[in-house]
Amino acid sequence: MEFTKSLIKGKLIKRYKRFFVDVNLDKQKVTAHCPNTGSMKGLLDEGNEVYLLKNDDPKRKLKYTLEIIKAKKNLVGVNTHLANKIVYHALSNNLIKELKNSKNIKPEVFFNKETRFDFLIEQNKKKSFVEVKNVTLFREKKTAEFPDAITSRGSKHLLTLIDAIKKGYKSYLIFLVQIQNMENFKIAKDIDTDYYKNYLIAKKAGVNFLAYRCYINSKKIFIEKKLKIINE
Repeated sequence: MEFTKSLIKGKLIKRYKRFFVDVNLDKQKVTAHCPNTGSMKGLLDEGNEVYLLKNDDPKRKLKYTLEIIKAKKNLVGVNTHLANKIVYHALSNNLIKELKNSKNIKPEVFFNKETRFDFLIEQNKKKSFVEVKNVTLFREKKTAEFPDAITSRGSKHLLTLIDAIKKGYKSYLIFLVQIQNMENFKIAKDIDTDYYKNYLIAKKAGVNFLAYRCYINSKKIFIEKKLKIINE
């Protein structure tokens, strides 16, 4: 997935009210939209290098969107709205080994009245639901983690993926690691014990868990490498 135009580099001042970040651009302070409602734990140190996308739409109140933060020498893609676009590109170009030759890739499909999954795909006449979780947390040098805060919605998705299996579908959850240089992935059970318990239940029930790292620069982001899940 390529950005529509080159990103602009700046320095982070602060994030506030979840949706706003102040950034220094060539000694000029601008306020940008933060398209990530998570805690963004470990990413928000003042002075961190950031990359913004400028939007020239006159109707937009904020002209910039935060796309990437550099933390501990690693670029991290923080725009959660791009996660499904990155995975769609990967599904369409056979970048995810386990989901190669996917057909009829349908985004945002309702499973029931309360839950919709990110994708419904077809492989060898077998239909699968695919849920995507964007990953931006890393506390150890080469290990990405999820979640970065308690997520009851995430636990609900795990249990609903089990229901999908019971109704004849295959179920996949992709942890999309938008962090450079990661080699491993694990569930942050110290942050959300319930999510970890539900992960183990879902794994035992047959939900397929995958973790893939992205290639990231100021022009494009795409899936490049499968990571080892080390909770087992």
